[in-house]
Amino acid sequence: MVRLVFVALANLLLLIRTLLGLPFRLLASRHRPTYVRFRLSGDLAYRERRRSRWRWGLRGVAPEPATVSSLESFREALGLLAKDPRVQGILLELEGLAVSSAKKDELVKQLMAFRSAGKRVVGWAVSVDNLGFQVLCAADEVLLAPAGRVDLVGYAAEATALGEGLARVGIQAHFVRRGAYKTAPELFTHERVSDIQQQTLEAFLDERYAELVNAIAGGRKRSPEEARALIDAGPYSAQRAVAAGLVDALCSEAELPARLTPRPPEERKKDEEEPEEPLEAMESWLAALPFPPVKWRPLRRRPKLGLISLSGMIVPGRGSSGPIGPKTAGSDAVVKAVRAAGRDKRAKAVVLYINSPGGSALASELILEAIQRVARKKPVIAYVDQVAASGGYMAALGAQEIWSSPHAVVGSIGVFAGKFEASGLMAHLGIHRTLLTRGENAGIFSVSRGFTPHERASLEAEVEETYQAFLAHVAKARRRTTEEIHARGEGRVYSGTRGLAAGLVDRVGSFEEACRYALERAGVKTERFELALYGGAERRVSLLQLLLSGARTHLYAFCPTAWALTEQGGLEPRDRFD
Repeated sequence: MVRLVFVALANLLLLIRTLLGLPFRLLASRHRPTYVRFRLSGDLAYRERRRSRWRWGLRGVAPEPATVSSLESFREALGLLAKDPRVQGILLELEGLAVSSAKKDELVKQLMAFRSAGKRVVGWAVSVDNLGFQVLCAADEVLLAPAGRVDLVGYAAEATALGEGLARVGIQAHFVRRGAYKTAPELFTHERVSDIQQQTLEAFLDERYAELVNAIAGGRKRSPEEARALIDAGPYSAQRAVAAGLVDALCSEAELPARLTPRPPEERKKDEEEPEEPLEAMESWLAALPFPPVKWRPLRRRPKLGLISLSGMIVPGRGSSGPIGPKTAGSDAVVKAVRAAGRDKRAKAVVLYINSPGGSALASELILEAIQRVARKKPVIAYVDQVAASGGYMAALGAQEIWSSPHAVVGSIGVFAGKFEASGLMAHLGIHRTLLTRGENAGIFSVSRGFTPHERASLEAEVEETYQAFLAHVAKARRRTTEEIHARGEGRVYSGTRGLAAGLVDRVGSFEEACRYALERAGVKTERFELALYGGAERRVSLLQLLLSGARTHLYAFCPTAWALTEQGGLEPRDRFD
């Protein structure tokens, strides 16, 4: 009853504010923009985080008015503009766009839906790379600044082997692994990159390259052969990009209004000494609507969908979230978040967002057990848009279904363990250590020597036991035999598409589709729902702490490095969904 009173008062205030502004909006409606400007920059959130306006003032980092903050807000804005007969289209500015492949696909999908409503999309950039150019290929017209560039060069990935370099400074890496495809220790043990590591990377390069070729062929109306030739001839200056047909024309930012909304010659001559007004952002269009959409407070609360983030290397304890030092997912923090989502009666279902390359086997199993308990009470869907491998994949097994984007990294069912020996480095520095033990394996963690035959045998047995337990977890969750999972295991990694074919993934789709499906499994069918994030890291950890902890023998369920292919071959983890 109290809620009804507050909702009624809130809606009454909204109505009064709307009516008071009506005369001003009627005056402004005659000048409602025909093109609305949007700016895509950095990484976009999946959904809007509600922030107080005054926080921007304190931080001094308020974004430009046209900057898109989330895929959700962009989709809603395009939906409103598509219904306005006065609106001809949008201007899409790209500046340093850095989203995952899954988010890029969602942007392209939204732009194509907007075009199908009879509206135009005009893309503009100063400098654009492979990712940004794929987004621009979804536009009707592509414009580039006269001093701009199109860094269309294809994809590269650099694999590194540090074995010889570590040996030169007196450090030896001693690792035991289960599976020829569990190549993570090779970074420290091998002098050269192995054939298996190279083949693994090339499989992902082939998929990303094919996607880039298809985007250029479809967007610029070229054959696949012509698209590949265009990539081979990159990068491009602005003039070369126009000549090659990658962009339609060169246009400075100041010239954009005149190009999109041309005026009669007499008006241009009259105002030729006055600068063109910049294109309006979405806020200006909304302010010029006589009856803008009002977000009325619903009498009933929206359905609540729980969201749990498992991002970074999985470690025991609380984990960390930076900004200084690497991001880790602590088992204590994640388990607490899972339990909180399970206890919340308003959360009808849970989405487990995973962007983790794995980590501690023990911590991964603790997280898996917690997720399994919640999944017995309510629907839990795991979603991967970048990487869920080994420990990350193990955690996903607790969900009823695993969803993935097409180019995410999944799998890597395997185990390795080891330590670094620094006896050579200590001798070079004049450091002398004497190891005294009581017990055959008492010195197994020592960095002053390698493994004894007895210690290595013990470690191999533990790694094998952990691997068999991993196989059993996957076999049970995926309803397969351990032999079938072993054939897909031993460290093999898959893209989301290949993981679907291998039976390691249930569906390939978007984050929004996974959210709606989770609610549908709970019997809730709605496009509007409240996304509630549970948990978060409680402290920070430095890179030095991780390196020091790596000097001891640990069991890992996967390589501690998450990677994403870029046009420069960079390996960079990132995630954002809030």
